[in-house]
Amino acid sequence: MNTAVPRCTPYRIAAETWLVPRLIAAGDAGFVPVNSMVITGEQPVIVDTGAPMHAEAWREDVFGIVAPEDVRWIFVSHDDTDHTGNLATALDLCPNATVVTDFGAWQRLSVHLPIPTHRMRWLNPGERLDIGDRTLLAIRPPQYDSPTTRGFVDTATGAMWAVDAFALPTPGEVYERTDLPPGLWEDLFVPFNSMSNPWLEWVDADRYGRHLDELAELPVTVAASCHGPVLRDGALTDAYIQAHAMAAKPAIPAPGQPVLDQILAAAGLQDPIPA
Repeated sequence: MNTAVPRCTPYRIAAETWLVPRLIAAGDAGFVPVNSMVITGEQPVIVDTGAPMHAEAWREDVFGIVAPEDVRWIFVSHDDTDHTGNLATALDLCPNATVVTDFGAWQRLSVHLPIPTHRMRWLNPGERLDIGDRTLLAIRPPQYDSPTTRGFVDTATGAMWAVDAFALPTPGEVYERTDLPPGLWEDLFVPFNSMSNPWLEWVDADRYGRHLDELAELPVTVAASCHGPVLRDGALTDAYIQAHAMAAKPAIPAPGQPVLDQILAAAGLQDPIPA
């Protein structure tokens, strides 16, 4: 099992738009990206706040791009810990920042991280946030694993934050889909996204397809997400096709106890449980 996690560095995906990449070890699958993003326009935006396990490196990278006092917005796509792991720190360090979230995420976060109401802005899919030299159009992403999820499209650059959609492990510090090893996308896209989007099994394929078509018609030039490679042009089109093909198909089961037994046995922590 490969546990040597590469140290990633911020990666510019569009004008004034930086991916803040992190990786976690995923055994034979390689590494799972855990990304966030920074927009350095007229009113700088931190997009999600990474995982707690990456706290120090996340702070170094984000505040190497933008000064904390200049941050005006912290966009929280949803309340999962790999998206809100450093939110408390960001709130403390960025006194001029307003958290952009929604009612559902605020409710869930409030049980462990009360956010002052005067430092929030609630934004629902279809609504726009004016951030000076551009607007962010809130969207329901192509795929998602939380009902509170919202991504966005930046009207100035065409950059989409697709949140948890189009996830895929990578072999290391690889940012663009075009730089992935041949066959990796084709082999792992469906099983990886099926685990986090099992609800696709029960959706109406035509109705879901219309949602994807509406997103595909938006003026998007590049799509970044928390758990997958950066997608452009044909790669993004193919991702929509792959997602649509998953609709109304049986979900692929996640690894179960036998896999855990193998991991523990390989680490010498216990004998496999007899079948």
